[in-house]
Amino acid sequence: MTAHLPQRRTERRGLRLWPVGTVLALTFTAAILVAAAVFYTGWDLLSARGLKPEHRIDSKTLFDLVKLSFGVVAGAGALVALVVAYRRQRVDEDGALREATRLHTERFTTAVTQLGDESAAVRPGGVHALAGLADDAPTRALRQTCIDVLCAYLRLPYTAETDLPAGDTEARHTYLALREVRHTVIRLIRDHLRLRPEHPHSWQGHNFDLTEVTFDGGDFGGAQFSGGTVDFSGARFSGGTVNFRAAEFSGGTVNFTGAQFSGGTVNFRMARFSGGTVHFSAAEFSDGTVNLTGAQFSDGTVHFRVAQFSGGTVHFRAAEFSDGTVDFSRAQFSGGTVDFRAAEFSDGTVDFSGAEFCGGTVDFSTAAGGMAPAGLVPPSGSPLASGLSLPPAWYTAPA
Repeated sequence: MTAHLPQRRTERRGLRLWPVGTVLALTFTAAILVAAAVFYTGWDLLSARGLKPEHRIDSKTLFDLVKLSFGVVAGAGALVALVVAYRRQRVDEDGALREATRLHTERFTTAVTQLGDESAAVRPGGVHALAGLADDAPTRALRQTCIDVLCAYLRLPYTAETDLPAGDTEARHTYLALREVRHTVIRLIRDHLRLRPEHPHSWQGHNFDLTEVTFDGGDFGGAQFSGGTVDFSGARFSGGTVNFRAAEFSGGTVNFTGAQFSGGTVNFRMARFSGGTVHFSAAEFSDGTVNLTGAQFSDGTVHFRVAQFSGGTVHFRAAEFSDGTVDFSRAQFSGGTVDFRAAEFSDGTVDFSGAEFCGGTVDFSTAAGGMAPAGLVPPSGSPLASGLSLPPAWYTAPA
């Protein structure tokens, strides 16, 4: 997955300038070479065969020689002034960058302090301050640092509502305040990922470390994951609704490896997986609903290898598998419902090699298209009795 994102200019770690004497020598040498090239080009174009000797010169010719001498001296002085002005400009730019970095650091310290404040009313201000600071960051690396802090906040220990002690009012109030801050972080990430890559405040192409985060809601709808690495590995989706509706996964790597879908709803409805790699390998679908209705898989690779479908409902209804690879090899379908009705399989590869169908319902009954998923064969006995419903044309699909 190749991300076509505008790159910022290369950030300097420190001002590196050659000695002024070396620069002047190289500049004069370059000027002489250019002048010589122009002279000889003109000489050749005029088809000159030699110079007419002048044993005596008149006052006009002498005056022209004097003017030429002064012109050479003036040109040399202008060249020196140009070099000095360029160096001064470089020094001024570097000083401005250093000053901007210093101010960024001061604002960063203040924002992080707010984010860690004990007061629930102060923490949202810290979140917005960090997001604004990321937008104003003078370098790409400093913007990534702000993003890293916001993601680190989401990775902090967090007790979901379903795990709160019954009847503990104070714990519930603390939970609600913390949830509000966390959902604000998620919303700001979404808003910046919705911006076009060329927008100066777009966060596309940056890395987001959301490993082992507990999600009990949040909206990533319409976000464009088109570069960098977005890591949800080990994340727990335990309640509420986490929305990826109409999100686009078209660049970089998005990783849900080992994620646990154990409650609530995760909505990928109309999402587009059109490039790069998306990992759901070893993910556990044990409760709640994961909705991929109308999703489009049209390039790149989406892995469900060794995923466990043991409960809840996973909808692939009307999904389109039209290119690239979707890999369900060695997945285990042992409970719940996995719905492929009205899905379309055309081109590319959908691989169920080694998958186990030993419980629950896996329904391909109205799926259509010019291909059957590879490795998908009815289990021994009646397909319906084993919970696997296939179109008649697929009963002879190769193992």
